[in-house]
Amino acid sequence: MIYENLLERFIKYVKVNTRSDAESNSTPSTESQREFALTVLKPEMEAIGLQDVHYNPVNGYLVGTLPANSSTLTRKIGFIAHMDTADFNAEAVNPQIIENYQGGDIKLGQSAYSLLPEEFPNLNNYVGQTLITTDGTTLLGADDKSGIAEIMTAIEYLVSHPQMEHCEIKVAFGPDEEIGVGADKFDVKDFEVDFAYTVDGGPLGELQYETFSAAGLEVTFLGRNVHPGTAKDQMINALQLAIDFHHQLPETDRPEKTDGYQGFYHLMALSGTVEEAHASYIIRDFEEESFEARKEVITNLVQSMNTQLRADRVLISLTDQYYNMKKVIEKDMTPVTLAKEVMEELSIKPIIEPIRGGTDGSKISFMGIPTPNIFAGGENMHGRFEFVSLQTMERAVDVILGIVRKP
Repeated sequence: MIYENLLERFIKYVKVNTRSDAESNSTPSTESQREFALTVLKPEMEAIGLQDVHYNPVNGYLVGTLPANSSTLTRKIGFIAHMDTADFNAEAVNPQIIENYQGGDIKLGQSAYSLLPEEFPNLNNYVGQTLITTDGTTLLGADDKSGIAEIMTAIEYLVSHPQMEHCEIKVAFGPDEEIGVGADKFDVKDFEVDFAYTVDGGPLGELQYETFSAAGLEVTFLGRNVHPGTAKDQMINALQLAIDFHHQLPETDRPEKTDGYQGFYHLMALSGTVEEAHASYIIRDFEEESFEARKEVITNLVQSMNTQLRADRVLISLTDQYYNMKKVIEKDMTPVTLAKEVMEELSIKPIIEPIRGGTDGSKISFMGIPTPNIFAGGENMHGRFEFVSLQTMERAVDVILGIVRKP
């Protein structure tokens, strides 16, 4: 059976805490990711028949190869998934399995939380399917351990059925995608393929080759603290500067008010005192011109505020993080066309829409390996309301098998 070990494998993976840490300077950012790679994934990769399985301590990637067993299937195709989970409780993950979901509310363990169709209408797409949810106290980790489980299951099936011809396949499981640095040290020479796929998307049929272009913005506001009773014309409240700064950004350009191809400024954190305050933003847009325009809005705003304050009291660090991989992939749409054809042959409707986010494929594409993204099944990712359909995971396995067998 193709999917014999898929559910068991996925449950085993998600029970391991591999949460990444944005404050860490190490690679991987957490020791648990390295241990997961070396003690869980590496032995399993070797056991199911992958060759040349090796862990790179410089970049935290675990890589393996399945040689081609066909002289006519000459492509070399890679599949990539990330080991880390997002910034939410990932300790003692205790998944619950809802077989033959019949609609309605799903109580999340013994917690005070439930998955409610009126709040999450995507549940209505899964009536009759097997759902894996959290117990309400942690995230699930389907982002992206569903992708890892799907890749491993596909490889296991190919090895156990040598009569199924396939091209050469490379597999890479990497760290720190959730904190945006996982692919920074990706070794392209060690992953010699014609193109690759990140198996890191959401619902059934997702096929994505457009991502945001992304920048990170750190803003420091320098105030002057004096007694509030004698503050007139003397105090400069750094927290008020932060508020003023934020209010001068376009009110409609926030994540909660945008969709489709609309970009945004997203305030991630704000802290401080009268003396000094700090704000963290992310800036996102799809088109190069509008992305650069957003950054220019920031620099102009800082210049204007500092001119009014007659001192440099607003200081910024603005750093590009990744770029829209469409710029690379549209030069040769073969990986997108191939995946689309496979999905259609499997009666899966391809959903080709931009990712309102990024994947490791964004950076890897600009490193020289075109890497679009295909669905892995996760819904409501990064929190206690996360769930995944077993049937969607099975279809992801089917797509992987179809891609590597297609001429």
